[in-house]
Amino acid sequence: MSTLNEIAKAVTDSVDDGLGFAIVDLESGLLLGAAHNVPYFTQSYLDAVAAAAVDMFRGRTVSAVEQLLAQQRGTAASTHLIKEVQMTTDKTYHFMLVLPNKPNALVVLITGKRANLGFGWSAVRQAVPQIEPFVP
Repeated sequence: MSTLNEIAKAVTDSVDDGLGFAIVDLESGLLLGAAHNVPYFTQSYLDAVAAAAVDMFRGRTVSAVEQLLAQQRGTAASTHLIKEVQMTTDKTYHFMLVLPNKPNALVVLITGKRANLGFGWSAVRQAVPQIEPFVP
């Protein structure tokens, strides 16, 4: 049986220019599993990236926007509207997806720019059924 760390390694290795993959608990901000090919991705670096990802999906400002949207639409306040984010830096792509059946968990794939965007999203989506059984 695979572990989350083994699944994370398989995803990282399956994508051209894959740098790392992590599963993050959106309630606590803790890493549930991770693998990477980058020497400077220390534990404190990974924890900081996990915290930043949580903030993007569940942070105070995101919650405030969700409340404003509900007010503008005249509907009951919806929470957790953001399901996917793709972010680009000078040298990397970041693919982030809230697990559909485990909405308190997020997966993050980081690749270099040689990666194909479609392959990155495909790798993330293909990993979801393998990951969800391990997430509480």
